[in-house]
Amino acid sequence: MPTLRRTSIAALLLAATFTLPAHAVNKDMVQLQTQIQQLQDAVARLQQANDERMGVLKDLVQQTADSVNRMSVTVGTLQQHIASQQEAATAKSDQVSGQIQSLNDSLDELKARMAKLDRALSNIQSQQQSTNALLQNLPTTTAATPANTAANPPDQGGMPDSSAIAPAKAQRQPAGPSPDDLYRGALGDYMAGKYPLAASEFADIIKQYPDDNLSGNAYYYLGEINNRTQKPSLAIKDYDHLLEHYPDNAKIPAAHLHKAEALIAMKQTDAGTRELRALIQRFPNSPESAQARTKLNAMGVPIVPRR
Repeated sequence: MPTLRRTSIAALLLAATFTLPAHAVNKDMVQLQTQIQQLQDAVARLQQANDERMGVLKDLVQQTADSVNRMSVTVGTLQQHIASQQEAATAKSDQVSGQIQSLNDSLDELKARMAKLDRALSNIQSQQQSTNALLQNLPTTTAATPANTAANPPDQGGMPDSSAIAPAKAQRQPAGPSPDDLYRGALGDYMAGKYPLAASEFADIIKQYPDDNLSGNAYYYLGEINNRTQKPSLAIKDYDHLLEHYPDNAKIPAAHLHKAEALIAMKQTDAGTRELRALIQRFPNSPESAQARTKLNAMGVPIVPRR
């Protein structure tokens, strides 16, 4: 019995010895599993938070992209609108330039007609003065003597012989047409679109009256004819001749403007820009200067060169 009792006690002690570590291990495993589960939950929550943040970020990126697209469309529309306005402004400027040119041409023609009327009036006045002089030289009936009557018998109308009347001073007639007449004819043909004939007539004015101011006008219209017939290089030479040799001519501002247009048409933009700036500087208040400013603005070029 004592042996059995001791054996039982030893078995109980041994069982107790092996049982205690098993409970401790299970507890640690439970704690470890709990910690792992908590870690997994934390990772899941972090993943969920990251997913939510990524969703928000994607929404923000999409909204930004949409805003950029809308802005691009708006900027494109604005650029098209600005381009349309610039084209309209350029077309209107060209239209106004054409109208001003037509007015200048009409004014030149009117001046030529007025000059012709002045000459006609001067001729009438000269004839009237000659007639008055003849009337003053006529002998009166009370002053006539029998001897004079016998020497110069009156005709049937009672008027004395024309040989008794002092001859009036003969007026000197010009050898050829005046520059005004030539210019008026050439301008009329130019206005009618007869460019070859008008060019020949303007050349005649320059040849016959090189020092007359109308020859400066003739060079200008030769430049206009060459411009309209697609000969910009010849037009530039005509404009240069006017600018260099007729500094007081009224066509100087228009020559600057149209020379610049011819240079730009020949892709010589820098030279055309300098010509427009020279026009603005020399004639700031002229209509051509306003057109030059409009052209520079349409080209995106500053009116005053940058230093």
